[in-house]
Amino acid sequence: MTLAREGDTVRVHYTGRLEDGTVFDSSENRDPLEFTIGNGEVIPGFERAVVGMEPGEERTTTIQPEDAYGPHLVEMTITIDRDQFPADIEPEPGQQFQIQQPDGWAAIVTVTDVTESGVTLDANHPLAGKPLTFEIRLVEIVETA
Repeated sequence: MTLAREGDTVRVHYTGRLEDGTVFDSSENRDPLEFTIGNGEVIPGFERAVVGMEPGEERTTTIQPEDAYGPHLVEMTITIDRDQFPADIEPEPGQQFQIQQPDGWAAIVTVTDVTESGVTLDANHPLAGKPLTFEIRLVEIVETA
């Protein structure tokens, strides 16, 4: 049987869990995820986990932050004065907003704390700094390298 390798286009079903078992994403009620191994379309640890699998095979792997969404960087959080926040929006933890950076790039930020005087925004990926466990099933190798 053919094993998945770099350059192959594959389809997988997966379920991603946090350390406490909470599911953060799953393809089980959708079409399988299709990507080409080595093209950087998914996190590096996920790509490496699929290499060497054969169609129909299932694997569970835990991916550390450095092979997923990176560490949680304190320098990517900022607290702004409440009066700098739009008056027509009542910020709440968990809300996400797109902000314009001084260099022109847009960034997605998550409100992590709200006080009377300030709003704390975090530009880290929500899964940054977290080990992620994936249950992966290789559905098919669509195209070989």
